[in-house]
Amino acid sequence: MNSRQRVFLALAHEEPDRAPIDYWAAAEVTAKLIEQYDFFSREELLQHFDVDFRYLEGPKYIGPEPVVRADGAKEDHFGVLRRPVSYGVGNRTGTYYEVAEYPLGKATSLEQIARYAKWPKPEWFDYECVRDQARCARETEKIVVFMGDRLNRCAQLKPAMYVRGVDQILMDMLINEDIAHAIFERITEFYCEYLQRTLEATEGNIDIVFTGDDFGTQRNLFLSNETWRRFLKEGFSRFIDIGHAFGCKVAHHTCGCIAGLIPDFIECGLDILNPLQPDAAGMDYDRIKADFGKDISFHGGISIQRTMPYGSTEDVRNEVKDRVGKLGRNGGLILCTAHNIQVDTPPENIAALFQAYREFGAYT
Repeated sequence: MNSRQRVFLALAHEEPDRAPIDYWAAAEVTAKLIEQYDFFSREELLQHFDVDFRYLEGPKYIGPEPVVRADGAKEDHFGVLRRPVSYGVGNRTGTYYEVAEYPLGKATSLEQIARYAKWPKPEWFDYECVRDQARCARETEKIVVFMGDRLNRCAQLKPAMYVRGVDQILMDMLINEDIAHAIFERITEFYCEYLQRTLEATEGNIDIVFTGDDFGTQRNLFLSNETWRRFLKEGFSRFIDIGHAFGCKVAHHTCGCIAGLIPDFIECGLDILNPLQPDAAGMDYDRIKADFGKDISFHGGISIQRTMPYGSTEDVRNEVKDRVGKLGRNGGLILCTAHNIQVDTPPENIAALFQAYREFGAYT
């Protein structure tokens, strides 16, 4: 059974030869694994781990030159200033870019929202490059996924948090509803056109569109179910509808305690939910599978906060076995970590992870 047969069978809630395998890791982790195994490319690493998915880089930014400050801080395409931050110790280090300023954090009127000069435009991206990316990915005979990075991924709440500030956009939805709606409308319109142009360029060579927007904290939702429906459900559905119009399955990534939103996700037509974060509250996998397993598939579930960095290889194996047993019945499960494997993860745990995927994920 090849990857495409395996994944589509699983998404049809049937049991393939084994549960499909995906790979998410920080760039620094991938580079170290390539060196460890003496490979020449990421593709060799994915082949070694028997990974069924291939991700596109996505459209290339060709818009206005971003502002770069003397300390290395740089504006993204939403005009949000981000500063590089290093983390880790010894040979386990990495870099991420932290939001330094919220450009609309002090706006008090709809006019200020409308006048903001740095709302991104779809024409700031080159979509032609995606055509070759998709064609090359299809030649691997794997499942082809468009997700983009955290800024080029279809979303609403997270970009609003970046331009407005986390606390402020959450308060806006309660006391400044017009401002919240105006910000979400700008963001949603941009990403709908961006996604439409991307999928047109891929000429039918995309299997899965991955959107991403964190709706939960470790203990609860960021906002009530009713508030989510009032401000975010329509845009969420629009992204899914665009993906479906191009014959794609649609997956969504949201960290946190989001079990209460699963019925809404299903109503919107979502096909795959990632990651069912194991360290968040409410992740009763038996109940989630029983209540929703016929209507939606699951992707992820392996802890990168606890088990992967701090557990033993046996802990890793036991967690994989548990997820397959609870979420993999009658298909509907794609094995993956709950987020990118981080630099604090021992290499032996990564090897144990993929060995356990193959061992416990087998149906026949």
